[in-house]
Amino acid sequence: MLKYSILAVVSMLVSFSYAQSVKYNLRMPKPQNHYYQVEMELIDFKESEVNVKMPIWAPGSYLAREFAKNVNLVKAFDSKGKELSVKKLNKNTWRVSKGKDQKVTVKYEVYAFELSVRTSFLDLTHGFVSGTGVFMYAEGYKDKKGQVEVFPHESFKVITTALKESSEGVLKDGSTVFDYMNYDHLVDCPIEIGNQRSFSFEAAGVRHDVALYGRGNYNIDNLKRDMAKVVESATNIFGENPNKEYTFIIHNVVDAQGGLEHSNSTVLSVNRWTYEGKDYLGFLKLVAHEYFHLWNVKRIRPVELGPFNYDEENYTSLLWVMEGFTSYYEKMILLRAGYYTQKDLLNSMFSSLNYVEGATGTRVQPVSHASFDAWIKAYRPNENSRNTTMSYYSRGSVIAMMLDAKMIRKYNGKKGLDAFMQHIYAEYYEKKNRGFSEEEFKKELEDFLGENMDDFYNKYIDGTEIPEYNKVFSPLGLNVNYIGESKASVGLTLKTVGGKTIVRGVRSNSSAEDAGISVNDEIIGCNGLRVNQKSLEGYFNNVQVDESIEVLFARGDQLYSTEIIVTAYEQPKFKFEINTNKGNEKLFNYWLRQE
Repeated sequence: MLKYSILAVVSMLVSFSYAQSVKYNLRMPKPQNHYYQVEMELIDFKESEVNVKMPIWAPGSYLAREFAKNVNLVKAFDSKGKELSVKKLNKNTWRVSKGKDQKVTVKYEVYAFELSVRTSFLDLTHGFVSGTGVFMYAEGYKDKKGQVEVFPHESFKVITTALKESSEGVLKDGSTVFDYMNYDHLVDCPIEIGNQRSFSFEAAGVRHDVALYGRGNYNIDNLKRDMAKVVESATNIFGENPNKEYTFIIHNVVDAQGGLEHSNSTVLSVNRWTYEGKDYLGFLKLVAHEYFHLWNVKRIRPVELGPFNYDEENYTSLLWVMEGFTSYYEKMILLRAGYYTQKDLLNSMFSSLNYVEGATGTRVQPVSHASFDAWIKAYRPNENSRNTTMSYYSRGSVIAMMLDAKMIRKYNGKKGLDAFMQHIYAEYYEKKNRGFSEEEFKKELEDFLGENMDDFYNKYIDGTEIPEYNKVFSPLGLNVNYIGESKASVGLTLKTVGGKTIVRGVRSNSSAEDAGISVNDEIIGCNGLRVNQKSLEGYFNNVQVDESIEVLFARGDQLYSTEIIVTAYEQPKFKFEINTNKGNEKLFNYWLRQE
């Protein structure tokens, strides 16, 4: 017994001796050169060699962005300041030969001059840190806790982040120390550094801090009121909010980038003049979208989306659920919060529906494939993408609307998609604390609906069929009629560049494609007359089937002429009509209810 106790104490002492942690020091001494200076202190690492790695992607944005391309001058030093050997092993890995020293400092600089919600930025106006592009991690030790000490440039007075200040807090030299639980937590908390305007509001029992970078026509009193309503409506879907505090970082810019979700914060990039009229509704919809991700993606998630593999693509066929369901709920949240009428909601949803069904790529790429191939297609579009791809955001939102209708009908207006989302939140996040597989998600749908979903999946998830929309929605008091017509079509879209009429897109199997016209060709003449974009589009809008058109165009510096024989094309399109009666009014009002 005594022997066991001594061994246990020794084991505890050894374990304590090697309580590895990583501390980062982040400096920006010269913001105008756009470089962050990073020191990564490896504490109590017993190995003689440690690999440090820079992620290749940012969770929530499914593209290998190769953040290591922005890293320069990776060096390492022991506790006495002696430089150590550093060898680069591959595109994002450096091996530090540290010997027996228990404290090693890795130093590097990161070029940051791309202001988006998933990349980092630094200039004389502010700094923005998206963690996966700035902080390396020690291979095999992402689960270790640590600290980040931020040393703002002398002209920057405010730091905004969801990271918690350590007990050290703000130090005499102006730096601030923050704690993180593990590497995933660190890079899930973006950092805004500058002179941003800040305010806070309470909603759903949660304190919300908001940082506004850049000029804009915002009204803070309006933002406090309206963002709070959005938060309350989103929280009501689940009945609880998993956070005690939440942070919004809002960049008011010219070229809006959208948003990126985090577990207890979000970054929004919007046009600086977006805070009035219809544009303001668009802003609130973005708030609703990113806030709903607090549950759907960050907690309700496929197994592939956390803990993350930062070295390579993390494939899943369920982005149509993660982003598509969220796109559906962004509209429902605005309806329930009182910013949309029922007609507004339906107009918005059928705009998405007609976009989906009217797109050529919808008949080519199933939504599950669109999800899986996001890494190589969604974020890397080319001139042919419109012919071969479909947005998992838009089609996923239509699928969500269909499933909601099916659930409301099954449960006779007592529960719908809300209840299903609550169920998988409780089952996988709260009870199992993990993501679900594709098979598990399908099984959960089948159990909730009480029906086999093979046919649904074969047709609409893994297939490209047009659903019987009227059959789905008429029980809820919504007639859906097909209004697509066969019309004469050339199949070209145009743009004007430098006064030239340029082909922007060519529809697959169109008369223009048959005639040999390609994207980027310059259309010079039509039927013996010089044309511009306006005159050519006017002519194309009035052509007849089998009509012959002589087109003169340039490709590079060579001139060509071709004959287009106009063919017919039918673009699928639908319209809705509210048709409630005593039999379905209850279901309609439950579906499109307001709080």
